[in-house]
Amino acid sequence: MRKTLIVILILTIFKTEAQSSVLAIADSLYAYGNYSKAINIYKTHSQPSEVYDKIAKAYLAIGNDDEALRNYELGLKANLDNTLLKYDYAKLLYRHKKLNDAAVLFNELVYLDYKNPNYHYELGVVLEQQQDTTAMNEFRTAFELDSTHQKAIYKIAEQFLVVRKHKQSLHYIDIGLQSYANNAELIKLKALNYYWDEKYNESAKWFETLIALGQSSQFIHEKLSFCYAEDSEYQKAIEQGELALQYDPKNQTNLYIQGQLYERINDYVNAEKYIAKALELMDMPLDDEYTFLAKLLNHQKKYKASIVALQTAIAENPENERTQYMLALTKDQYYADFDSKIKAYEVFKEKFPNSPFAFFVDKRLKELKEEKFLKGE
Repeated sequence: MRKTLIVILILTIFKTEAQSSVLAIADSLYAYGNYSKAINIYKTHSQPSEVYDKIAKAYLAIGNDDEALRNYELGLKANLDNTLLKYDYAKLLYRHKKLNDAAVLFNELVYLDYKNPNYHYELGVVLEQQQDTTAMNEFRTAFELDSTHQKAIYKIAEQFLVVRKHKQSLHYIDIGLQSYANNAELIKLKALNYYWDEKYNESAKWFETLIALGQSSQFIHEKLSFCYAEDSEYQKAIEQGELALQYDPKNQTNLYIQGQLYERINDYVNAEKYIAKALELMDMPLDDEYTFLAKLLNHQKKYKASIVALQTAIAENPENERTQYMLALTKDQYYADFDSKIKAYEVFKEKFPNSPFAFFVDKRLKELKEEKFLKGE
């Protein structure tokens, strides 16, 4: 009997050591990124309940989320009190839009450890996706438990920004920046607060800070360009506009704005180039836009091209008096003979007999007819 007990004890020790060796090998493979081999070794373990979470993480590492979810579920059933496993599983459920299941687990975690700020934050994120208005309560609780929690601060500040409560939003942003001065997301929110509050000079400073931190995006350069333009810094606005266009060279709005900015510094060549590009891409009534192009062409004395642009504008909107008056003025500049000049104004008068431009048309007609008479034509 005694010999039998000794044999059993030896076998038990041997088996335990063997399983410890299995875990050590698998853990080593996992640590060095050999995830598939680690999975195969973990699966040889005699107590699957002890390695479900490890297998899940390994599957997650190789991108097999379905198997990761399955193993997390098995692991949680076998280890109901394992909060770390529950937390990892809940986050993966959220990632896969299994919001109800994720919410249940995060609520359990909050109940188990109410003073853990991140549990509240993660629950808030899930509730937000479910369009549950109590999400903000969780973000606030996370902040109360940890006033340096950057993600919770962002959510609170963002909500105040959405409802245009700039003072409150900036209050939380400044608290966040005290503990992490280079938080690009909070800096972006700060820039937007000033932007939406039409404090463009202040907004520009924070967009500049983002760029100094290595941030670059179409959004940042567009907004900074607008800020500079509002402060009459047109050359700087143009530079930022060019950077924005690098992200989307066919952005009709940005091309058109860029043309307007060049017009502000009297660079009519570039203004014409960008406005023309924008108009090629636009598919909407464009009488005002073509009229603006004609104005740029007139500045360069390209009257023939301007007439074509104005005729296009009139085709877009035949009732636009201003455009038709501008056409008459442009023809006056372009044509050499008096009859063509006179006809341009008479066509306008016939179309718009009660136009507010009638006084100027009559005055110019009188001048042209007198000049024609004096020259004996």
